Amino acid sequence: MDFRVRVYVWCVISMAAFAVTDAVRLVAHDFPGPKWLILAALTILSGAATVRLPNVRAEISISETFVFAAVLIFGPGAGVLTVLLDAAVINLKMASKRKALRLDRALFNLAAPSLAVWLGGGVMALAGVPAVQGWTGEPVTLQRLIPPLVGFAIVYFGINSGLVATAIGIAQHASPYRVWHDHFAWLSLNYLSAASISSLLVVVYQTDPGWPFLAVVPLLLILYVTFRESMARVADANHHIGELNQLYLATVQTLAAAIDAKDQVTHGHIKRVQNYARELAVAIGIKSEVQLKAIQAAAVLHDTGKIAIPEAILNKPGPLTSDEFEVMKQHAAMGADIISSVNFPYPVEPIVRYHHESWDGSGYPEGLIGTDIPIGARILSVVDCFDALTSDRPYRKQLSDLEAIEILLARRGKMYDPLVVDTFLRQLSASAKTVDFQSGSGSQVAKVALSLAPEPTPN
Repeated sequence: MDFRVRVYVWCVISMAAFAVTDAVRLVAHDFPGPKWLILAALTILSGAATVRLPNVRAEISISETFVFAAVLIFGPGAGVLTVLLDAAVINLKMASKRKALRLDRALFNLAAPSLAVWLGGGVMALAGVPAVQGWTGEPVTLQRLIPPLVGFAIVYFGINSGLVATAIGIAQHASPYRVWHDHFAWLSLNYLSAASISSLLVVVYQTDPGWPFLAVVPLLLILYVTFRESMARVADANHHIGELNQLYLATVQTLAAAIDAKDQVTHGHIKRVQNYARELAVAIGIKSEVQLKAIQAAAVLHDTGKIAIPEAILNKPGPLTSDEFEVMKQHAAMGADIISSVNFPYPVEPIVRYHHESWDGSGYPEGLIGTDIPIGARILSVVDCFDALTSDRPYRKQLSDLEAIEILLARRGKMYDPLVVDTFLRQLSASAKTVDFQSGSGSQVAKVALSLAPEPTPN
């Protein structure tokens, strides 16, 4: 586990320890009685019926209705201990699947919902809504109960899901908000429905303090089965998408192999460009997985059009004539036309088509200017140039990294996007501190790149 994740997890655990201690104090002072034990047992049973969320290492249950009911009927202390039991059951289930569960992760699984319920209970207390059991005043009406209950549901869901999403985001080096938005936001409906059912239970409980919560068990069972089947279908769909991605990757690799087989001089160029492009895209701030996959695929396929270029031109051991260069320029559009028939699920074709456009509009095939050029194409043009300059070609020997950097800087703002050049050079300088480049002058590259490339500024 990453150090930052450990620090975050133990901070949450420490705060939750205070909440649980306070809950134990409240329950010990005024024990809710056997009815709470029955409610806790229903929570444990429903908590054992968990559903795995697709694409994220998290599971949820349908036990929130009983947690809400415990808070409303028996108070926040009972609610915290109820959700603690629910989380403990989920921990045991996870441990049985993995044979072992890290202590810090197990405690975090207990801490997040406990802290959320404790803070949510504060909303009910501030609103002056008492626990139903033991209340001797006028019955709590739905009109009085609904507003603070909605507040409780929002706080409970927001903190519980937010704590988990933040932990996942830190661990995966992703935006916690994006993790929450993509995987947890829609679960708010589950919490709001649980709040709705529990509010009706409270109203019934005030007129008939028997076991009204037993009546909702069949309904919750139906909801669980429906939800489990829905998640299974989502998982199947994701599996299908994964298989399609593998198929697209196989297509990409096949085309790349065909290019390498024809253009032996640049063997390995495609793989290096792919690595450069992915790292540079992330450094610039591209977070969309669709866009990153498009850049990776385009990096592999950007020279596909060379299949249609005569080998006499492709491997000519000297400068091309103007007519030969016009033929060579066709490879960008030809490559884009070839891969357009593959119907990729991400925008590969524009990146391939425009990776020889120039920032000042002097490029080809359409003379696009500035940010009209797709960002993927702007990234690809820089890394493609650098690797071409530092590789042997039929008409010249490879240049040193320092010579290639000088050329990139000379073309900055003319052929290449300044932001992309600056970010790429900073990446090179960072890499040069730990590894030598082809020229064997890594530390010198770092020094020059840092001195010449200013902090990148957004366009």
